Amino acid sequence: MPSLLYGLFALTVFGAACLAVASRNLTRSVVALGIGSAALAMLFFLLNAPYAAGFELSVGAGLISILLIVGISLTEARRPRT
Repeated sequence: MPSLLYGLFALTVFGAACLAVASRNLTRSVVALGIGSAALAMLFFLLNAPYAAGFELSVGAGLISILLIVGISLTEARRPRT
């Protein structure tokens, strides 16, 4: 059972990273990055590293994702009027 969870979370991290790189929408990329970071935190937790998991979840999935979303929303390019 644990190896199934490892595989599931590893595939989630890999899929989210691929989506973050391939997406043209910056907001979707940041959300995918946050999901991948949360899955990576779960991998750390399964590997009995609760402090690393907590740090990854709070900083990676939480703080960085929120800062990037706020930064993107504040610096969204204006479209020229036609």
